[in-house]
Amino acid sequence: MYGLTSAAQDKKAYQLFDKNGKKVKYGKLLKAAEKAQVVLFGEYHNNAVVHWLQLELTKDLAEKKPLILGAEMIEADNQKQLDQYLNGEINQKKLDSTARLWPNYKTDYKPLVDFAKAKKLPFIATNIPRRFASMVSKKGFEALETLTDEEKSWMAPLPMPYDENLPGYVNMMKMMGDHASPNMPKAQASKDATMAYFIQKNFKENSVFIHYNGSYHSDNFDGICWYLKKYAPEVQILTIATIEQSDLEKIPAEEHNKADYILVIDEDVTKTH
Repeated sequence: MYGLTSAAQDKKAYQLFDKNGKKVKYGKLLKAAEKAQVVLFGEYHNNAVVHWLQLELTKDLAEKKPLILGAEMIEADNQKQLDQYLNGEINQKKLDSTARLWPNYKTDYKPLVDFAKAKKLPFIATNIPRRFASMVSKKGFEALETLTDEEKSWMAPLPMPYDENLPGYVNMMKMMGDHASPNMPKAQASKDATMAYFIQKNFKENSVFIHYNGSYHSDNFDGICWYLKKYAPEVQILTIATIEQSDLEKIPAEEHNKADYILVIDEDVTKTH
């Protein structure tokens, strides 16, 4: 009877599942991540638990393998400022004023950057500068041809491969409805391609590159995943998708195969912004 009572009082914030919808323990995810070359940790940007688990997985992995960190949330043209911060050449205040940091940087991403700094790990700013993605959204990939060589160094090489039939891009067009323009998924693709390009450019043998990105960028093994396979066909990738729901005991069939591991977080968990 005591066991039943204590189980009923056990409030969990999250549960992990494998791609077949079977519950798994955190230790299994950690072991699988050790064997990967690249871990794409798909997040909801404002979820407190996902940010906590990203940090925990990063700390635990760092004890097992050499690590390289990277994130969608810092754009490639801010790599110089990020490196200066990691090397102790500038302080947080200077980084705040010279790099385009997200509004929730301090609560959600600074702990990861500071961990990299403390452990002397590389941290790669992988995303295309926002203004260039905006150019693609308005005028297509052709707009990028007008940029200088230096500006082109902050993105995947041109021409970027593109498949409008990837599920993520098809869904984006559906979600936008009447407001959809064929250039919108191309802008998303310019981010996916650039993140994949900088991941493959920086990963090393016998290391794990752990990358933090919005879940949508790696769900269903497309997006960043698809581009990584283009740039480095042999790379071993492990993906984690995030979903929020009230039921932590099972996931709907349509969520199966969304990623190698699916992180289900209680929908009532505090939002960071």
